[in-house]
Amino acid sequence: MKQVSVKAIILSRTDYGEADRIITFLTPDQGKVRAMAKGVRKAKSKLAGGIELFSISDITYIEGKSELKTLVSTRLDKHFGDIVKDIDRTMLGYDMLKILSRVLEDEGGPEFYDLLVQSLMALDDLSMPKDLAEASYLLQLMRLLGHLPNFTHDIKGAEMTPNGHFQFSLDDMGFFESPTGPFTQNHIKLLRLLSHNPPAMLRQVEGLKEYLADVTPIVRNMARQYVIPF
Repeated sequence: MKQVSVKAIILSRTDYGEADRIITFLTPDQGKVRAMAKGVRKAKSKLAGGIELFSISDITYIEGKSELKTLVSTRLDKHFGDIVKDIDRTMLGYDMLKILSRVLEDEGGPEFYDLLVQSLMALDDLSMPKDLAEASYLLQLMRLLGHLPNFTHDIKGAEMTPNGHFQFSLDDMGFFESPTGPFTQNHIKLLRLLSHNPPAMLRQVEGLKEYLADVTPIVRNMARQYVIPF
């Protein structure tokens, strides 16, 4: 039987039988993997310490005949412990894990792993605005899945005027010009930046707090309607 060693982030843990757990984790090279952690719920289990949520772990598993692998060893590499100091960050962290577990096929590439790492790092930084971590995560995920709206042209395919005001249409998944629209090119520029950059690179954007408060609700609506199976 083939033995595989990987970096991994735990996406979910499901109790199985009296002492076992089925673990779903994301890796940079092997995609999403499901494995049985035998006896992990016993008090002296050597596997328990390396399958904590909000962590990067070194995991070794054995491939068998079935799709369900068997964990051999685990070691905690990096724990994002500050996430659980704030209930809102904790709940957002759970949502990030849950979303990726649901939308990713087994062959999810390294870009999804990298996105999750940078998002957990952002949540773990208590000085980082939570909405910044959330909006960046959702927009980058939509981009990776091929569902990112067009932030350079309006819903009719025309370039958006530099000094215009805009509304956002969920039905058309794009902006259209409107004299009473609440969004400007500064809002749309922030959306473009959020969809291609980690939160740590954007925290010094001028007017970030104001623009972020305006765009975060529409980012959530985009994700709920088109990508995320809440």
